[in-house]
Amino acid sequence: MELLNPSAVPLSLYIHFPWCIRKCPYCDFNSHELRGEIDEPRYLDTLKTDLLDDLSNHAVKNPDTGKNRKLESIFLGGGTPSLFSASAMSELIAFIKDHIEAAPDLEVTLEANPGALEHSKFESYLEAGVNRLSLGVQSFNDASLKQLGRIHNADNARKAIGQAQSAGFMNMNMDIMYGLPGQTIEQLRNETDEAANFDTNHLSFYQLTVEPNTLFHKHPPKLPDDDKVMEMQEFLTSRLSKAGFERYEVSAYSQPGHQCRHNLNYWNFGDYMGIGAGAHSKLTSESGITRNWKAKLPRAYMSEHEDGKHHSNITYVTPQSLLFEFMLNALRLKKGFHLDIFESRTGLHRNVAIAALKKTSDQSLISIDEETVSCTDRGYLFIDEILQQLLP
Repeated sequence: MELLNPSAVPLSLYIHFPWCIRKCPYCDFNSHELRGEIDEPRYLDTLKTDLLDDLSNHAVKNPDTGKNRKLESIFLGGGTPSLFSASAMSELIAFIKDHIEAAPDLEVTLEANPGALEHSKFESYLEAGVNRLSLGVQSFNDASLKQLGRIHNADNARKAIGQAQSAGFMNMNMDIMYGLPGQTIEQLRNETDEAANFDTNHLSFYQLTVEPNTLFHKHPPKLPDDDKVMEMQEFLTSRLSKAGFERYEVSAYSQPGHQCRHNLNYWNFGDYMGIGAGAHSKLTSESGITRNWKAKLPRAYMSEHEDGKHHSNITYVTPQSLLFEFMLNALRLKKGFHLDIFESRTGLHRNVAIAALKKTSDQSLISIDEETVSCTDRGYLFIDEILQQLLP
């Protein structure tokens, strides 16, 4: 394994806002139902302290210049970040730019829920420095939204999309779910067509799955079987392609040139700092790769910083795990990955990847040429099985 060059690895920042108005029954993210008012100043101060700690303690410096590496993207996720005021976001984004150099074309994405927004917020978020919006629509069917435990209805979602666009958001994603209880292909056609007909440039279609530690795990809904889900996947991919949306990742579709750069950095095994309750980081140093994470409970997260007892939980990615961790991300990309990226981001020789994937290439699941590795159309349907063969 060769020494790594951190300055050659793109750097992003994820910021977690852990509160929601109501916890959705399918959600296994670190989110907590809001009880009372959010103490915005307190959480904001903690995020600032967290960022400064990470800049001091982790591998985010260019070893050649001694300066912090340039920041390529920021993702404000949750939970429901749109519960926070635009003024809080403005203060936070300005603080970040004061302490780490930002790329001239910095992508700043805010996740927002149609049930937790007013029209005036859209323009204010844009002025605060947010230039990409991700709306948690999930469905344009009121019955489905009720099943999913969402606090908005379909008209709320349509109104929010229109208001965001009229406020000036040109770069926007919508999250939609499929494989819902009782969902038919006809219903999926309506969802897909309505989503594609809005003048947005990015769509994310996620299959509803039952995750541990969720209400749906305790009381499972009756979901479509695997054959029906595969039929739905093939249908929506074809339908969206006709509408001009290219599938560039398992769940992501975009108009040309509008892929989410923050998520592309994850999938290409780039680096990211994570601040906020429960946030995770993956960072490269010359000697290896570390992952660290913060306290999950908001109260504990804030108290640790205020008491000066903050510490990140750190683990080192072993050489034996590097291949799997890289593939876990990169094989999600429809066009696959370049072998020089594999070498520079893992320190492993390309022959390690080629040898590990030989069996799946013989099964026509993986395509390997001199420079690129990607799933075949058939292999894209069996990514989980491919990854199981790569487990260390």
